[in-house]
Amino acid sequence: MGFPDRIERTVEIAHPPAAVWGALTTAEGLSAWFGNEATIDLRPGGSARMSWTNGFTVDMRIERVEEPTVFGFTWQINGLPKDDPRRTYVEFTLEPIGSGTRLTVVETGFAQLPAEAYHTAYDGNVKGWASELGELVSYLDAA
Repeated sequence: MGFPDRIERTVEIAHPPAAVWGALTTAEGLSAWFGNEATIDLRPGGSARMSWTNGFTVDMRIERVEEPTVFGFTWQINGLPKDDPRRTYVEFTLEPIGSGTRLTVVETGFAQLPAEAYHTAYDGNVKGWASELGELVSYLDAA
């Protein structure tokens, strides 16, 4: 029996897809709710980087851009050395619902990890997505 490979969270946001898209795909948006500073080259094959005031940074590779409905990237796995080539894939799907947006985030790729690395990465990201999606909603509500 293997480990779960997928984290999936859905949240309904009282803002139109264009506003949610901007929060997910711009340096200004990402640095307001996800990291403290961000850069992004929004195109398949482009790179992005987020950093936090505690010194933590994460590099991402943009994999999918289908404005305004799908945004996907790969990024480093928490707990592995920075030069480890393994990555997880994160995909945001935006669906209009009334005047708002149903946002689904799916992160996959955890099953490639050995047990000791798996629990750090998977459990940390389960908690992380719950927290970060709450911060996204708060950011959009304050805008």
